[in-house]
Amino acid sequence: MVQGLITNFHQPRSTLLLLVAALVGDDWRQIYQHALDHQYRFLSYGDGSVLHF
Repeated sequence: MVQGLITNFHQPRSTLLLLVAALVGDDWRQIYQHALDHQYRFLSYGDGSVLHF
């Protein structure tokens, strides 16, 4: 059983974003909105995140 994921912020409609959504459910929208509101960097060299559930 997976309890967390370390990843960066991915582009909309990407398979990696689907992985995040599969693990955290609909909360991914709030997580990404927080990142947008605080000007986090996206893609491969962007800011990372630790998603723990």
